[in-house]
Amino acid sequence: MAPASIIGDIDGGDEARTATYQPSMLVILDIDSIQAHGVSASDIAKLKLNGIHTVTPDANGFVTATDLAVKRKQCMKISTGSKQLDTILLGGFETMSISEIYGEFRCGKTQICHTMAVMAQLPREMGGAEGKVAWIDTEGTFRPERIAQIAERFGVDPEQACDNICVSRSLNSEHQYELLDVLAFNFCSGEYRLLVIDSTNQVQSDPGASAALFSGTDGRKPVGGHVLAHASTTRVLLRKGRGEERVAKIIDSPNCPEREATYIITNGGISDPEKV
Repeated sequence: MAPASIIGDIDGGDEARTATYQPSMLVILDIDSIQAHGVSASDIAKLKLNGIHTVTPDANGFVTATDLAVKRKQCMKISTGSKQLDTILLGGFETMSISEIYGEFRCGKTQICHTMAVMAQLPREMGGAEGKVAWIDTEGTFRPERIAQIAERFGVDPEQACDNICVSRSLNSEHQYELLDVLAFNFCSGEYRLLVIDSTNQVQSDPGASAALFSGTDGRKPVGGHVLAHASTTRVLLRKGRGEERVAKIIDSPNCPEREATYIITNGGISDPEKV
């Protein structure tokens, strides 16, 4: 079972979005697996009643690089819908990691999320991950009609594409944590490949306070600060280009060099600019 991804966003006005989650070194197992270690079925049932569906081994020990290499083979790349953007990401956003996308308004942050929500359902040879998608919506920006349009572009039945996406409207930060707890079991089942959080900053008690986290007024510094910066594996900055073009730049990544790619937003989601 390959772990799923998370795609989401951070927003403080004209600011940021996030993408892709699951710590690459973390192994998540179904709670039933502990029965083989002497835990009774009745005790496991009690744990499930209290919302505990998964377990992780002791994270304090060491493992060999060989073991990690074997685990890394479970990683998949989920396409963004743009070949140019996929190229600088070495195939797309990687699972088993947190990726963050941020930038000023109308750069396509939410549109990337919508496009990848469809792409994640496609076969791997088409840039997908062959799984379902979960979406935590804090801003009320999820649009089923956009999913339908993007699905038609890739030859996917719009109704089926929407059926494979579970959406929840997050009301506040506490509710958002509760939703993540609920999703833990779904992701452990192996059906889900992508979690979209759009956005992570909208649920703070004082959205206006995010302005203090910016060094400038152009909206090009992520509001997540050092905490999210260190948690994210890949960070991508989005900005406006010429005309309808948008530019994505890799700011931080352990395996992708600092490069830029140009993309556009179409009825079918994120795509490459037409050649003149």
